Amino acid sequence: MRVVHATGKIDRQRVVQIYNPHRNANSTTTPLQVGNGNFAFGVDITGLQTFSPFATMSTWGWHNFSLPTTEGQTSIDDFTGLDWWTHGRLVNYNQPNPAQSEISNWLIQNPQRLNLATIGFQFNGVDVTEDDLQDKSQTLDLWTGKISSLFTYDGSSVEVETWADPSSDTVSIAVNSELLSKGALGIFFDFPYPTRNKFDAPFVGVFNATDKHTTRLQTRGTKKASIRHDIDATSYFVSMSWSSGATISGPAEGSHHYVLQPFPETRRLELSTTFSPSPKSDILPLSSVRAASKRWWKTFWKRGAFVDLTSTKSTDAIELQRRTILSQYLLAVNSASSYPPQGLVNNGWYGKFHRWNQFPLFRRSLPHMYTNYLDSSLERARLQGYSGARWGKMTDPTGRSAPGEINSLLIWQQPHPMYFAEVEYRSFPSEETLEAWDATLTPTADFMASYAWYNETTGFYDLGPPMYPASENTDPNATVNPAFELAYWRFGLEVAAHWRERQGREVPESWTRVRDGLAPLPTADGAYALYEGIPDMWGENTTTVQDHPAMSAIYGLLPPPSSGPALDMTVVRNTADKIAALWDLDDCWGWDFPMLAMNRLRLGDVDEAVEYLLHPLFAFDDAGYPVGGSRVPTPYFPGSSALLIAVAMMAGGWDGEPGAHFPEGWEVRAEGFVPAL
Repeated sequence: MRVVHATGKIDRQRVVQIYNPHRNANSTTTPLQVGNGNFAFGVDITGLQTFSPFATMSTWGWHNFSLPTTEGQTSIDDFTGLDWWTHGRLVNYNQPNPAQSEISNWLIQNPQRLNLATIGFQFNGVDVTEDDLQDKSQTLDLWTGKISSLFTYDGSSVEVETWADPSSDTVSIAVNSELLSKGALGIFFDFPYPTRNKFDAPFVGVFNATDKHTTRLQTRGTKKASIRHDIDATSYFVSMSWSSGATISGPAEGSHHYVLQPFPETRRLELSTTFSPSPKSDILPLSSVRAASKRWWKTFWKRGAFVDLTSTKSTDAIELQRRTILSQYLLAVNSASSYPPQGLVNNGWYGKFHRWNQFPLFRRSLPHMYTNYLDSSLERARLQGYSGARWGKMTDPTGRSAPGEINSLLIWQQPHPMYFAEVEYRSFPSEETLEAWDATLTPTADFMASYAWYNETTGFYDLGPPMYPASENTDPNATVNPAFELAYWRFGLEVAAHWRERQGREVPESWTRVRDGLAPLPTADGAYALYEGIPDMWGENTTTVQDHPAMSAIYGLLPPPSSGPALDMTVVRNTADKIAALWDLDDCWGWDFPMLAMNRLRLGDVDEAVEYLLHPLFAFDDAGYPVGGSRVPTPYFPGSSALLIAVAMMAGGWDGEPGAHFPEGWEVRAEGFVPAL
């Protein structure tokens, strides 16, 4: 392997801008976006949302449909869930109750994230389609966060710039065209109504339910206006200002359609639009938004780690570089919010929450995300008879966990805070880091120790039943001691113990007793099994080799255990080989392929790791969005984040194996990486 260690700084701007997405036609599935992690605006080929109502979404924009009015089910407090036998006692789980179907469904579907508005071009009342436009061209400049769009209509060119402010929910546009001066081009605003769909993709909301919500002009002037949108008990405001004289009218009868029409002789229009829960009077002009966007994105790309593969004469290297650059941009726009990541392109799971040393973005949500949801998680554990805090799987800003059999019986999300905390401590080994995470790690570990059940017959602590492993495809009453969850449980308790030791505090005996007494990782035919006692794991029972191959994460995501029995590396390799030979990869998506790649990477199989990262079933479109497929909507951003973890391991290595790990002959320049766990 040839690795070129840079003596100077990588020319990051050159590398980034090589991969600026360019389009000459509209996409039917994904927009180009501008945004800041808490707000995103997706555009079609016109630089606005003229032909495709891609979403305008924010972290605050949520809506609740009215509560059901069935007798005895008029409040969310009336929801009872279901009781399951759990090691000789009844435990209540947050699951849909057939006797309370209406309130159960309401809790699953509410709240849902809103598409705040659609902004597009109005062609003087003419019904124009994309086919009526010529010379279409669009480029997203990743270095500045600007989308430049150009097209010709009726013999006249239209130039559009689209920007987002890094610090507010503001989108700014500039339009240059003689069509403005002729009165042949205006800007429309339209407002959709939310749906109860689990997956709203690629568009969010509907425009034909106009009688179910209201909009009205709050203020109107020659250079400023605001519109109020009311949906049930939800209200918010769209405030706008523009650079030259114009009139705004609407809504058109039977619609929520408004039109901004510039005065005659206007050849350039600059428009800023701010979305907010309350009225805004000071709207940032385009010049301020443009300058702020340039500063923010330049800082983003210059901060943190970076890898340059552009000198490698390999199509695989170039494609991996493309996915890496675009994933960083898209995650900064969609997932660097004050809430857990979900994405601001569409509504998956009703919009509920389901970095390369970019700690300023990391700290927007962590660790205070867990602090915000601590009370509800403590209460969840208490009601089920456990100590500590049990974290939900699918939640919303209230901290409430959406009812669901899988949601309530999954446990692999429980050690996540330990992983996040240890990653941050690796870069910032300070008392401040220890103190920031301690209030989260202690109740997390308390629950993990309390949840494990002591099996007097075997003398080990078991996980489950009832439970679902990460693959979500087993009988929950038969699932006990899943291999990955056992390994992750040990890892989490190890981190919690190390955290106490670093603080000079005593480690609770319950933590170490459970950590050291966990059941051994189950095996079958010399490889890890999905769970203990599963029939015909690697034989003809094909359902056992479908969905997430989470056993690969035992030595992919996780480091070897620092306590207890060492990993049997023969079993680790056998597992990787059996997955490669037998697993139904057609049933895999998202983080599956990067997890398989990380496992191969630690085993020294670098070429196989790259093959997984570029597997045909792990596709990224022209704008860098990870394709979801039939199981989940596009984009499915866990694929992006998992890809970046895998590439970071390739660039920085891991404990015991620091440094670059790329295929033989690749020329790699990497800077700023800290070895992985």
